[in-house]
Amino acid sequence: MRRGTNLPRMGDFNQSVILEAIRRSGEGLSRIELVEATGLSAQTVTNITRRLLDDGFIREAGRTINGPGKPRVTLRLVPESGFSVGVHLDPAVMTFVLLDLAGRVVRRVGVRTPKTDPRQIIEAMASTIETLIAGSGVDRERIAGIGVAAPGPLDPDKGTVIDPPKLIGWHRVPLRAVLAEATGLPVTLEKDTTAAAVGELWTRHGSSDESFVFVYLGTGIGAALARDGDVVRGSTRNLGEIGHIVVDPEGPPCLCGSRGCVEVMCTPQAIVERAERAGVLPDDREANDVEAVEARFTELCERAAAGDDRAAHVLRQSAGDFAALTAVLTNMLDVDRVVFGGPFWARLAAVFLDEIPGRLDRLSATRAVHSLPVAGSVVGVDVGAVGAACVVLDSALTPRTTDLLLED
Repeated sequence: MRRGTNLPRMGDFNQSVILEAIRRSGEGLSRIELVEATGLSAQTVTNITRRLLDDGFIREAGRTINGPGKPRVTLRLVPESGFSVGVHLDPAVMTFVLLDLAGRVVRRVGVRTPKTDPRQIIEAMASTIETLIAGSGVDRERIAGIGVAAPGPLDPDKGTVIDPPKLIGWHRVPLRAVLAEATGLPVTLEKDTTAAAVGELWTRHGSSDESFVFVYLGTGIGAALARDGDVVRGSTRNLGEIGHIVVDPEGPPCLCGSRGCVEVMCTPQAIVERAERAGVLPDDREANDVEAVEARFTELCERAAAGDDRAAHVLRQSAGDFAALTAVLTNMLDVDRVVFGGPFWARLAAVFLDEIPGRLDRLSATRAVHSLPVAGSVVGVDVGAVGAACVVLDSALTPRTTDLLLED
């Protein structure tokens, strides 16, 4: 829990501290509990909560008796006081969600990513956002903005997408500016892996001080790091480009010149190609567009779930590669736990959660100090889109220590 400050000119920061405390509590907090949780004075809490009540962000939700004295008034978040749109741009599918202030999905739409040039894809994106908002019945004035989760690398200053490996023709596409102009709403552009970790932070229940590495399974593979209740983005906001970490020196050659990189060992396409080499799937190297790969990957996972030992063996081998990758990340970053998620995670979850924890424990440099819990994301398959919407809410509502820097 972040603490506030009673110094002058800290109103915005303290308001965020109080609003975050109420949001995270779930059931709401009294003013006395807010004083205890935030370290702010009773007068500061009273002033800020009065303002939040007047603005409609919180409401009084009954009184409770807790010991002697006057009953305490519980203050709760008003979820419908604000909304955000989240978009996940994946080479195969675009997912759109509308979130309320509590981080709950109000409406969802999913469409296939058009096989056209970037401008037409952005136009389709803008059109779908309008359909999403219109179908929800939400007042457009209450929508704080649009968050877009896209595969990296990104240029955060210019709001451009720079040559992502699976999106053909996306060379320095000014996605943020074009989409903002098309929708009339402010747009935030974030890496899909980073957005997923923000979504995990916003929706999970646990200590805000806990750290984790998020391993993202989409058309490509990426990672994100959360520490002390916030996501670590890196100096160019592109942390988590892990495609060329070597997980098997004897593995297939990679375009980078090495062998056994994540890119050729761990992606859905790599797993499908492993199944083809093993004779589990028919060898159809020409059908390697994103839709064909997804269909064959789904078939492989369904066969494994139905008891096909050869298909299950391919997935267990892949779990070993992911364990090696995860060990590199956790040994380097020294986190409390590991979270897996992304559009392809659910199909692998049963096998991976059975295989990876034990393998990771054997590879962990800190196993004598602590265990490393491994779990799937609480958000589900829409973690990219939900996380993108949470990025918008997070930037508006989560207190940042940089807010304490005063201008002369």
